[in-house]
Amino acid sequence: MLRRNFIKLSSTVLAATLYSRITYATAGGVQLVNDPDEVWAMADGDWFMLKRRGNEFSDKGITIEIKSNSNSKGVYIQSPTADLKGVRLVWKYQTRQYGKVLGDHWERSYGDLGWKAPDADTKKPWYVMLHDDKQTAGFGVKTGCSTICWWGIKPDTIALTLDTQSGGEGVKLGNRKLHGADIVTTMSRAGENAFATTTRFCKMMCERPRLPKQPVYGINDWYFAYGNNSQKFINEFTKAMSEFAASGNKPFSVIDDGWEQADDFSKHNEKFEDMAKMAGEIKVMGMRPGLWTRPLIARLDTPKSRLAPTIKNRDDVKSPILDPSIQENIEQIKHNISLYRQWGYEMVKHDFSSWDIFGRWGMQMGKDLTQPGWHFADQTKTNAEIILNMYRAIRESAGNMYLIGCNTMSHLSAGLFELNRIGDDTSGKEWERTRKMGVNTLAYRLPQNNTFYAADGDCVGITKDVAWHRTKQWLQLVAQSGSPLFISADPSFLNAEHKVAIRRAFAEAAKPQPVGEPLDWMETNQPTKWKLDGKVVTFDWS
Repeated sequence: MLRRNFIKLSSTVLAATLYSRITYATAGGVQLVNDPDEVWAMADGDWFMLKRRGNEFSDKGITIEIKSNSNSKGVYIQSPTADLKGVRLVWKYQTRQYGKVLGDHWERSYGDLGWKAPDADTKKPWYVMLHDDKQTAGFGVKTGCSTICWWGIKPDTIALTLDTQSGGEGVKLGNRKLHGADIVTTMSRAGENAFATTTRFCKMMCERPRLPKQPVYGINDWYFAYGNNSQKFINEFTKAMSEFAASGNKPFSVIDDGWEQADDFSKHNEKFEDMAKMAGEIKVMGMRPGLWTRPLIARLDTPKSRLAPTIKNRDDVKSPILDPSIQENIEQIKHNISLYRQWGYEMVKHDFSSWDIFGRWGMQMGKDLTQPGWHFADQTKTNAEIILNMYRAIRESAGNMYLIGCNTMSHLSAGLFELNRIGDDTSGKEWERTRKMGVNTLAYRLPQNNTFYAADGDCVGITKDVAWHRTKQWLQLVAQSGSPLFISADPSFLNAEHKVAIRRAFAEAAKPQPVGEPLDWMETNQPTKWKLDGKVVTFDWS
């Protein structure tokens, strides 16, 4: 055997051998992670290690039980007296052979995802992929878990932290046992590259995604109107764009922010005559009506007892926020979502809930998810449980309407919403923002497309403020990526070339396509070389 082939083979065998030290195969061939070497808990402000007794770890009244389920390891938590902030599972595992690590984000991504050198100080929300040039290993938790989870990678350990806080303080579990999370793991198969492994792993984490019946595409007015809309404006915009619709699969016309009364999302403002009439007019023009909303905004006359606590150092709060742990508020949210369905809307985009709950964007959730020192009215539920209860209520009241989660917790959205906005806002004014947020988002979250939900990389803004030679590349990427396409085009700006490109993009986005694959995603965090519908396409994002 040639020495260089032996070295390559040895590298592959080494990775598989090291992986097998932290996992084991069941009788059914499923790979499960071993019980952790250490379990820690955080209460009263300090982390302390629990003592092991069989498959249980306990101390100071806190008990963590690890159970082997059919295809995962379940973590069950009891803390009848202590206000519990978190649980940490630690495995002694040599990660040095993995030169590149890919993490996810709490909610949307912010142009900062990528395969990076291992960093012990960086949290990897929900799941983490480790790559050594030959093999890719994945560690994660199943979607819909009752805690907010993140992974930490150090040279000699891998750790999973389950955040059990309610607001910024420990949860009061009382006598109930919390099923915190289900841990899953995988190693790449023969001939499977890192993108394919990550995609397959997403399927393992989300066993029952809720997906649209047909590919979703259409228009949204935000990135050229920016809230300066009206019923007349939406009619003219929809009519102008309806000529580009593909046959057989109708596009959506989504009315973004600007239709509602300032503090009441059950009423329209003076710019709109009638929201039910508006939905009907969109349908007559051959499109499917959609509507933007912000579920946790409170009316100004809402009793203070129903409002979320004030979060210290929080800025940009122009309206009071509902406390999502109070059932009366959940009923109000359900009422509004049901109302949109009664008006005739077929899609609802609900926004801002993570910001409204935590007072921070995902990129600000470094040391803590939120400012410490406050809690919801119901402190007996974790943040994840409170969020899931709200998401499930929205799902229930939506009926057969499609839902787009925006600024929603990704891992808690999967299986409940047909679509999820996977990245921060692109722009109809600044190309640099679209390049940073849009391209990066699609590259590293497309493995979630049609495995968690239909992954919405945000709109293609076609305006006079961004050079067309740049915009048309972003349009092509989204349209051919197999993910939802929404165009935000100023009709007064469109020329013959724009119209031909939009018609082609709509035709492509309206049909099922293979999910696009970034081919150089390990070399750059804004990949230029993509495999789209079986062909290699190179872009110039400069």
